Amino acid sequence: MAATSPVTIGRDEEIGQLDSALDAARRRSGRALFLLGEAGIGKSRLVGECAYRAYGLGMPVLRGRAGSTGLVVPFRPLVEALSSHFRAAGIPADPELVPYHPALSRLVPEWRNGTASGWTETVVELAEALLRLLSLLGRETGCVLLLEDLHDCDTETLAVVEYLVDNLADLPVLLLGTLRPDPVTALDLARSAEQRRTAVVRELGALGDDEARALVAACLEAPPERLPPVVLARLVERAAGSPYLIEVLLADLLDTGRLRRTENGWEAADLPDGGLPSRVLRSWARRLDRLDEPVRDLLLTAATLGSQFSVPVLQTVTGMEDRALFTHLRSAVEMGVIAPDGAAPDRYTFRHTLTAEALISTVAPAERAALARRAATAVENSGVPLEEDRRQLLASLELAAGNRAGAALQFAEAGRRMLQAGSHGSAVVLLERAHSLAADADRSAVAESLAVARAESGDLDGALALVGALPPVPARSQAAARRGDAHIKIAWVAVMAERAADTARQIGAARELIGPSPSPARCASLAVVDGHLSLLPGEEERGERKAVERAALDAARTAEAEGLPVVACQAWQLLALLRREEGFDAADMCLERMLTLATEHGLPLWRVEALVRLGANGFMRTGDAARLRSAREAAAELGSLLLAQTVDALLAMNAVMCARWEEAAEVVERSVEVSARIGNLAAHRYLLLAGATMAVHRGRRREAERWLTAFRRAGGEQSPLVPLRLGFCGTIGALLEEDRDRARAELEAVLAWERAHPSYYYLSGRHGLRPLLRVLAGEAGRAEYEAVAAAPGAALAWNRQFLDLAEAVLLGREGEGAAAVRRMAAFDIRSAAFPVARHLGLRLVADAALADGWGEPVSWLRGAEEFFHDAGVQPVAAACRAALRQAGVSVTQHRDGRDRIPSPLRTHGVTPREYEVFVLLAERPGNQQIARRLSISPRTVEKHLASLLSKTGRANRAALCEFAAECLVDHA
Repeated sequence: MAATSPVTIGRDEEIGQLDSALDAARRRSGRALFLLGEAGIGKSRLVGECAYRAYGLGMPVLRGRAGSTGLVVPFRPLVEALSSHFRAAGIPADPELVPYHPALSRLVPEWRNGTASGWTETVVELAEALLRLLSLLGRETGCVLLLEDLHDCDTETLAVVEYLVDNLADLPVLLLGTLRPDPVTALDLARSAEQRRTAVVRELGALGDDEARALVAACLEAPPERLPPVVLARLVERAAGSPYLIEVLLADLLDTGRLRRTENGWEAADLPDGGLPSRVLRSWARRLDRLDEPVRDLLLTAATLGSQFSVPVLQTVTGMEDRALFTHLRSAVEMGVIAPDGAAPDRYTFRHTLTAEALISTVAPAERAALARRAATAVENSGVPLEEDRRQLLASLELAAGNRAGAALQFAEAGRRMLQAGSHGSAVVLLERAHSLAADADRSAVAESLAVARAESGDLDGALALVGALPPVPARSQAAARRGDAHIKIAWVAVMAERAADTARQIGAARELIGPSPSPARCASLAVVDGHLSLLPGEEERGERKAVERAALDAARTAEAEGLPVVACQAWQLLALLRREEGFDAADMCLERMLTLATEHGLPLWRVEALVRLGANGFMRTGDAARLRSAREAAAELGSLLLAQTVDALLAMNAVMCARWEEAAEVVERSVEVSARIGNLAAHRYLLLAGATMAVHRGRRREAERWLTAFRRAGGEQSPLVPLRLGFCGTIGALLEEDRDRARAELEAVLAWERAHPSYYYLSGRHGLRPLLRVLAGEAGRAEYEAVAAAPGAALAWNRQFLDLAEAVLLGREGEGAAAVRRMAAFDIRSAAFPVARHLGLRLVADAALADGWGEPVSWLRGAEEFFHDAGVQPVAAACRAALRQAGVSVTQHRDGRDRIPSPLRTHGVTPREYEVFVLLAERPGNQQIARRLSISPRTVEKHLASLLSKTGRANRAALCEFAAECLVDHA
């Protein structure tokens, strides 16, 4: 007979804290709260109370529990939590969630496309996607995420929980977690969050004597004074304030008839002596003895499998038919020992973790080992494939049966499969278990896999320490080849982390183990890592660039021949970087091959990487971002927030170059905060720089400084983005303030930085603005211009426009005015996509054109003055007006109504009053008619007509009237 209290006793302060947290979540002030306490202390009861109150407030509740079976199943509590809500409420169909479906599909099966993606999202990406989902669920009333037994949680779930805890502020979400005070990662997480003031940890103590008596009274639905004092005293003494033990001991008294209800109330008789915990164990033993033997055996077998168990596995172990199995399970449910697991229809759970522990403790150690051995044999010989959960269960059973070597073998294989699936944290946990259990002969092989798992999980230092401490193996042996493969994999992680010295040591160790004649596959893998190493700052001496390129090409071909598509993609990516020095066509050929391989072999991450790089090259060469937008769609479809943010950064900079300010601001706003939150520093810095560059190109110095301050705080000055900050941002800013000396100093700083650091950022000004400013200053001639124009960076549309201007100035000085004008015509076409650069360039070359007598410098100055006046960039607008006055021509007065004038006429300096006359000319009126309609004198009309003829270049009044009619039609 079950004895359960219908109310929560002795937790008023905790309930008050929960009420406060629920209210805060409803007000978009998210919180995280952890309930800490021993098993049976009442954590789950408080979680249930929280869920009940949240339901009453109309808040969505998502509830999941970590398994206590010892199995490592990535994200199980989160899957259960989402399933618990969506099973009743349905899957949300909000368009805002569509970009996050691929990442969330790991938690929400309905969002899977039916085929394996071949790519596993990072835990951070999944955490951010979950944060967006929770925010969406709670935007109206707030929502609650309840996660129980975090002490048994997998590493990946804990990483997600930590991310959520740190980012709940200002979101309508309450996260409530429970855990025991065991020295595990979950406790470290909770305590660390408490220190950062991002979470509250509430420790649950034992119930006081009065509270314990109140709990007994609530279970029996009678006031304490009407209960036998001896029963109350015995339960208070033996349960030691544990609500679970009070209920278990009380249920035992009821089952045995020692406590019974009579007409006069509750009576007690023949109370047993004894203490805890043996008292509890004997209590469960007596309860088992009263069951039919098949039910008793079934429960003991189930307890062997853990506090949660799968019906198919239980059936495999017991060999029972469906009817008998479910009949016995129903009996156990009615007894209150087990209950259906709400998260999965084919699973059951013991009412409490201690229940399973108590049941299995009722049998002798030898019998427990025999049960585990029988279960392990049944699972292994069932014919069902050993997927990760079954393999881990088998390992746990082997360990319970005393077979440490067999358990190590299964844990190691499960860990390697986790590693291959991308669940690096869980792989580390399983491989560490295997390493501690493995025999000496097998320990090194497990340690090698563990080292790779640590490296790929982000613990590169731990991986290096472990692999460095391994005992030596005979060179050129099979063991040496296996060890060498581990060194190569760790070397790849090290080179991607830009840790040159560690990479070099790992490569050296691998070569020493494998010997002078490695297999073609290993040779290719080594060449790829070595090639990437040569690109790191300070590693130029590692090899002549052409030799590195030849090695990379051989590696790409070998990898393709050996069936190693990932290594081949790595090699073609490396070649694309190296071949940029030959030109972007050569680089794009490599990327197209990478794209083909990734598509053919189902490698979506590498496919999107290729699309992103092709898109970036495309927009730099032409200014057209169409292919980059396609790459953004592919990244979103894949669910890779990291890649999507990288593309967003490039799209933002493209929008800045093209003066599409609203688009640039929208892209930066969309991704800059999230990129910082998930630690995507490369994209975050680029987005910050895009924001600064946008402000600079609009002449907003204070705003730019705010962005640059954030850029510096994010480590931008120690990143490869320094040339862009100096040349693309700083130089343009100086020119827009008419400070050419500072602009040239910024460009010289770019040159100095790039001499010390290899760089592939061709928008730094070295291939465009610098030669133009040097030509204008008389510091560079045709030889320097032609040397720069022959470099691959000169092919970029942004750079080419400035080189067009530089050559036009050189041609003008050489007396080739007609050729200079033709070069300006080419500039006119090429610069159309870049309004700021276009008008800045016209302002820069106008002085030279005026001095050398070529082109249309007055028209250029008028156009630039108008553009920068409208943009609010007054230094350049004022400089253009000064240059016009120095040239002896009239300066446009900016009066009301000027915005109505078509751009071609504004460019020629037509004033608002002149435009009023111009509009009437389409009707071909006389001067007197115009004067009367505009209330001005006929002489003033004559002056306006003369000015219009001069500014528009028309020969006579008739031509001017015809031109007016054409302009008005076009303007309409």
